[in-house]
Amino acid sequence: MVAVWISGALLLGLAVSRIGLPPLVGFLGAGFVFAALGIERTPMLEDLAHAGVLLLLFAVGLKLRVKTLLRYEVWGTAISHLVLTGVIGVAIAASDGFPSWWLALALAVSFGFSSTVLAAKVLDGNRELRAVHGRVAIGILIVQDVVAVALLAFVNAEVPSPFALLLLLVPFARPAIAWLLARCGHGELLVLFGAALAIGGGEAFSALGLSSELGALLLGTMLADHKRSQELTTVLWGLKELFLVGFFLNVGFGELPVWSTVIDSLLLVALLPVKGAIFFLLLIGLGLRARTSFLTAVSLMSYSEFALIVVDVAVGNGLLDEQWIVMTALAVALSFIVAAPVNAFAHELFRWSSPWLERLERDKRHPDDEPISLGLAEILIVGMGRVGSGAYDYLRQQNENIVGIDSDPAKIESNVREGRRVAYADAEDPSFWHLLNLDRLRAIMLALPDLQAKVTAARALRRRGFKGLLSATHLYPEEREPIIEAGCDVTYNYYTEAGVGFARHTYETLRPLAGDGAPQKPPKVRQSL
Repeated sequence: MVAVWISGALLLGLAVSRIGLPPLVGFLGAGFVFAALGIERTPMLEDLAHAGVLLLLFAVGLKLRVKTLLRYEVWGTAISHLVLTGVIGVAIAASDGFPSWWLALALAVSFGFSSTVLAAKVLDGNRELRAVHGRVAIGILIVQDVVAVALLAFVNAEVPSPFALLLLLVPFARPAIAWLLARCGHGELLVLFGAALAIGGGEAFSALGLSSELGALLLGTMLADHKRSQELTTVLWGLKELFLVGFFLNVGFGELPVWSTVIDSLLLVALLPVKGAIFFLLLIGLGLRARTSFLTAVSLMSYSEFALIVVDVAVGNGLLDEQWIVMTALAVALSFIVAAPVNAFAHELFRWSSPWLERLERDKRHPDDEPISLGLAEILIVGMGRVGSGAYDYLRQQNENIVGIDSDPAKIESNVREGRRVAYADAEDPSFWHLLNLDRLRAIMLALPDLQAKVTAARALRRRGFKGLLSATHLYPEEREPIIEAGCDVTYNYYTEAGVGFARHTYETLRPLAGDGAPQKPPKVRQSL
């Protein structure tokens, strides 16, 4: 059966990717096909799906900073959106003769939640978890998860155990967890450590009557500032992606609906733009720019699996008809199918609609959303990870006037501590390049990890009229052509250039020893590439 699941997901995922849609749309489609063929899901698939969700949210937590949750644009937007959704839902239910206003409120709020899994998956795939809109979106989702715990207790699904208060002591275990992480090496032990913490920690939260997903997310957040958090994220990536296929297959499985249920589900899906519009208006009203507000709203424009839990409880208590479960499951799955391609083309959609949306911006902007001045810099490095910081150090030795930018506050703080001049900026924002003074810049180096981000930045710079040298990095051979076509003068392969640098470093160390021709032991040189 596992071979059938994997093969079906692979074929449909590959098919939709060829027409420019995210593979997860194909995985959802495979679930629908299996359900139509009478293939039943098994507990093993559900376990794999759940493990994938916990690994994903743990990885998201590794990139999240707690202070993000304390910002008003996060909790203010999350609470305001749920209140508005609840009021609208109760009003509609009252006009339609719904029997219970409190049940209508619970249903409306549950449909106000967005899918944490889908948003995290899309933002992670686009390398946008640490961009402004990514941080705001994940923060809103965490607030929603906290409200979800309270709502589950309200509908009598499960009351948290009194022992759940012991979880307040978990942060005090951070030194012990960090000590263990430091001794796990770089191979399979590190993978097992991450999986054990994500899955085991999540299940511990569940055993105490709390959300296992919230537990995995918070445990990841606890290690976000650890120096090995990025490495842990990297080694878990493949495992997380494989198990998440099970999640999207699992969503596609379900009972076949009747036509009236299909129509009701489509009506719910038709309300997704309204849901996104409310998020957009709330965010832009709090001072975020139109682009940030739009991208955040689009990433939250889906229905959450949590709605299924609320409906299931209501059906179990005899408050709703069983077709509600089928309708809700179909609406959640269809919202994924709609939201995934919309998110894939979100940047293009904003460029098309920006003339209208930017008119709604407030004069006073959010501090994280302000363009920056580069001062007297002549070389700009975009992306200050390992490659960008290495390039910065080399150019500084050549007495060049340089500045770096990045959208990750953690990387900025790390670089500033090491004496580099680095500022915050979102390189994928076309208006950033439009507002930037390029007169003094002789060269711009694009050291971003994502291909689309480099292509977007290069096109924006050339449209702006930048005539200086534009260079970029690439990882795979097929990435070189689109980077050059976007306007870059040169592009360098990570691994090829690393090999050249390694050989040059070795040769320069060896050259002073070649004078008398006799084999000699080279001196110890405390340098690294």
